[in-house]
Amino acid sequence: MAYSIEGVRILVVEDNTLNQRIVKLMLGKLGAVTTGALNGQEAIDLLVDGAFDIVLMDLNMPVMDGYETTAYIRNVMNSRIPIVALTADEMTGNDGAVIAAGMNAGITKPFDPDQICKLIRTLIDN
Repeated sequence: MAYSIEGVRILVVEDNTLNQRIVKLMLGKLGAVTTGALNGQEAIDLLVDGAFDIVLMDLNMPVMDGYETTAYIRNVMNSRIPIVALTADEMTGNDGAVIAAGMNAGITKPFDPDQICKLIRTLIDN
């Protein structure tokens, strides 16, 4: 693996508990420090209280979806933290809507570990 995410603090925002566990387990095996949130409001609460390097954001969630949550993070919290959309729909991840919503990139689930490491490293290093 060419890109290390050892010690990178990642907030995984995913309402499907099984998907969240899988993502956290995979990233944890790669050395990342992960925290989970089940919806956008939980993510916002964690971002206020904790320090993260990047957010992996599901788009379709209850309470606040990924688009609403990103808008809040960008416009109310005035945060520039990198946000990556997690989506099961390949078209949604690549259609520009995630960028227009203020996210830095989109990635389709399931994703390749090398691909996510490269993307995370690129975003937090810039």
